[in-house]
Amino acid sequence: MSIDPRTFRQTVGQFVTGVTVIAMEVDGSIRALTANSFTSLSLNPPLVLFCLGKGTKAGQLIHQVTEYSVNILSQEQQPLSSYFAGAWKGDTPPPFSFTRADGGPRLDGSVASLGCRVDAVHEGGDHWIVVGQVVSIHRSELPRSPLVFFGGRYSALAGEPTLSEEAGLLIAWSEPGK
Repeated sequence: MSIDPRTFRQTVGQFVTGVTVIAMEVDGSIRALTANSFTSLSLNPPLVLFCLGKGTKAGQLIHQVTEYSVNILSQEQQPLSSYFAGAWKGDTPPPFSFTRADGGPRLDGSVASLGCRVDAVHEGGDHWIVVGQVVSIHRSELPRSPLVFFGGRYSALAGEPTLSEEAGLLIAWSEPGK
């Protein structure tokens, strides 16, 4: 049985994901890319992973990198997602800055950032599976709506985000009739 790549992509696109910018320093320059193929892997030790196309510029450089950051974007950072995905149509890039941090350059203004040391890079078809051990965590002090992706386009969560004091998590919900 052969699976059509386009149908496969459209089908897995029905899974809602957050949007991240992965940033790394290579030869003194910060390189960054948009990725929604990100997930936590282990709590002890704290591990995360993202997938990176082998044919991309970053995919060709990943074996030179010892650390990277995962920057979880807010809705307000949608232009940065487009820019780092190579889909920016403007004449000048949207404003952004990075702060040097343990585990890789942190994208300022993100909902949260994880600094990671590369733990392993595995083959995964036409992608690399990059596993990182989390060495630093930075979270925004204000509750902000995350940027999400669904069905091949940006989307928004219903309701206003709130900060759960018990869990320290960003939670969004909608109430029927509101």
